[in-house]
Amino acid sequence: MYRYRKFLLLIILMCLQIPSAKALSAQSSILIDAHTGRVILENNAYERRPMASTTKIMTAIVALERGDLNSVATVSHNAARVEGSSMYLKGGEKIKLIDLLYGLMLNSGNDAATAIAEHIAKDVESFAKLMNEKAMALGLRDTSFTNPHGLDHENHYTTAYDLAQMTRHALANDKFSEICGTRIKTIGTDGGEMIRTLGNHNKLLTMYKGADGVKTGFTKKSGRCLVSSATKNSLRLIAVTLNAPDDWNDHMKMLDFGFSNYHYQKAFGRGDYMKSVSVIGAKENRVPLYSDLGVELAVKKDDKIKVVYDVPNFINAPVFKGQLVGSASVYLNSELVKTVNLVADRDIPITTGNKIKNSFGYVFSELLKMVGG
Repeated sequence: MYRYRKFLLLIILMCLQIPSAKALSAQSSILIDAHTGRVILENNAYERRPMASTTKIMTAIVALERGDLNSVATVSHNAARVEGSSMYLKGGEKIKLIDLLYGLMLNSGNDAATAIAEHIAKDVESFAKLMNEKAMALGLRDTSFTNPHGLDHENHYTTAYDLAQMTRHALANDKFSEICGTRIKTIGTDGGEMIRTLGNHNKLLTMYKGADGVKTGFTKKSGRCLVSSATKNSLRLIAVTLNAPDDWNDHMKMLDFGFSNYHYQKAFGRGDYMKSVSVIGAKENRVPLYSDLGVELAVKKDDKIKVVYDVPNFINAPVFKGQLVGSASVYLNSELVKTVNLVADRDIPITTGNKIKNSFGYVFSELLKMVGG
């Protein structure tokens, strides 16, 4: 009976074109919807593992959020001598932070990672602290950093799930997306010397139609690690594999499954009109509400999207443009996908003659609630 069930499950997986764990070489893998972070496929995605140079995704996040891209870093001899992959920096040379980021993400330069860390936080240890603070802020509870480059350390680890969510945050930054999707980049030092042409190590950018990122990684301990993203017909997916000997093919299988079975759907956009609410004490008796964020997601053919509103029956004047009034929650089938704020689209002042009356508005509204009004 057990063998029959196992055989039946295998047939179902084949029919659905779902890449089973055995079909992938990766020890850990995940495919997510880049728009919402929702998991589409996963295998051992919550198991802590070393991440090698995919570490540099967080290095780039911290640098982009804390640094001035046009600021000039002086490369230390310590940075220039770091082992492993390199963009071949020289001790004492001066180079813009933006060019270090290209060396970080394209050439996977450990020297660039160290130079960035020293430029932003003075030393590697202090920068690693900033990386961990950002990981905690993003809710990545199974991630820990000890360095900006990914060389092995027992306290340096992540999970496929955390790495996918980290990447989703990074890709929301237009500059990060631009850098990690660049195939070839020519840069120079601040003085116009030491011209370098950098080539992206991510082969998926040329192997897979629609691929637009993100980062490779390898150490003997971690094995081959890869984070990729691809976009087709407005749908963006993120794939992660850790310790995957055949990572390129693993990613193409997962992405193919995602794009074959899901399509892009926009529930509503940022700034779209959503609902209106009554206003007490003003000439305008209703205020339109709009969403402060849009909601886009990956859906299957038969999925149902539902929007549930949480707004009051009325509010008291004055109303101010951008004032938080309520929220809208988007459900995919029965699963909550995202909740966004609904804000007033205009100022509505108190009408002359209603100012005294309106001062009792709050008490009145509370009384109505008590009697079920």
